[in-house]
Amino acid sequence: MRRLATSLAATAVAAAATVALSGPAHAAPADKPQVLSSWTQTSASSYNAWLAARNNQSAWAAYQFDWSTDYCSKSPDNPFGFPFKTACARHDFGYRNYKAMGTFSANKARIDSAFYEDLKRVCNGYSGASKTACNSTAWTYYQAVKALG
Repeated sequence: MRRLATSLAATAVAAAATVALSGPAHAAPADKPQVLSSWTQTSASSYNAWLAARNNQSAWAAYQFDWSTDYCSKSPDNPFGFPFKTACARHDFGYRNYKAMGTFSANKARIDSAFYEDLKRVCNGYSGASKTACNSTAWTYYQAVKALG
């Protein structure tokens, strides 16, 4: 009888611990696709909204977004001194999160276009030969992700 009681008590403790530690499953909010879409458009306002969220990721934790990035991958993050790093981070954000949702192929062209627009906005801060060089570099980066991304 003592063995049976000990066995039942151990089973009860194990079951209680499993329930207490596992807790309820937390699903991302239902509007996650809409939020992701709003942050991966070609406009400056979309970029600015994404950047604000990136700078306050904890506020978006329930959405379980993948914020990881390798920036411009194997290409320079700041080619010829042009700061493309943040544009590359948003591009990674779009790729990684649409892949995780299983809707990457339907969104790839727009994500790549948004990347190009982000790069051109960087280039708008330059003039003359520097702007021309920046825009040429932006075009090269865009063509690379369009073909290889």
